[in-house]
Amino acid sequence: MTEERLKILTLNTWGRTGPWEQRKAIIVDGIRALDPHVIGLNEVWSDADGSLTQAHELADAIGGLWHVHHAPAYELAPGRTCGNGVLSRFAYAETEAWPLPEPRHDSGRVLVHAMISTPWGRLPVFVTHLSWMFHQSAARMQQVQQVRSWINERAPIQRGDAPSDTLPPVFMGDLNTEPDSDEIRFLRGYTSDEYGFYMADCFGIRGEGPGHTWHRDNVYAAREHYPNRRIDYIFVRGPDRWHRGEPLACRVVLDEPRDGVFASDHYGVYAEVRATS
Repeated sequence: MTEERLKILTLNTWGRTGPWEQRKAIIVDGIRALDPHVIGLNEVWSDADGSLTQAHELADAIGGLWHVHHAPAYELAPGRTCGNGVLSRFAYAETEAWPLPEPRHDSGRVLVHAMISTPWGRLPVFVTHLSWMFHQSAARMQQVQQVRSWINERAPIQRGDAPSDTLPPVFMGDLNTEPDSDEIRFLRGYTSDEYGFYMADCFGIRGEGPGHTWHRDNVYAAREHYPNRRIDYIFVRGPDRWHRGEPLACRVVLDEPRDGVFASDHYGVYAEVRATS
């Protein structure tokens, strides 16, 4: 029997920087083609009055029914913010957001959470955008440790003999660090502490090639003169005892220009994970 698949996308939208209307059209077309169930978004800007966000703007442009959850991380200008968001084809059972530890000389960071009522069970989703500077590994470690605490609290590991109605949690976003860093190793269970933690890196398991999501072939990324890096991720704590949450496919997406315009300064990541036992 063919397994049911949960389709997930993450993208740093780069706010409304650059040719936003052209970029938005590329993002919208890409999302329609991929047809994900859940989308994690970073660098989501709000309008001047703080009401309408890019998450709502994209949901309206894509069409169909989307449920939107957004939380600001820091202020760009009076009344205008930048933050993270979740788009879902399925309704939310609950939504929350929590601040993460902030290093000096950096903007605020926030973890957004949505408990999504999917046809296969409740799906805990967590989205964040970690501190970006190369030397801020210690700050990112504090941030992922706090992420671990919230995931363990809101989506504890199931230990019963039968599966509950809650699926393995998904954590995604622009983490601003490479796969061999302490931060990613911590998330994968290699540098854990007394509490223990593990999530599967979907691209690390199912992806092909280096998986760079920051690449100098992208004209917007090239301006910064940073090296090519894989810094955007989709993690899932799976497979569980009933094989739910197993990464089945993962690839880099939204990585081709249209008339010289890219979707963002980052490429996106798309994954499919097993939704049924």
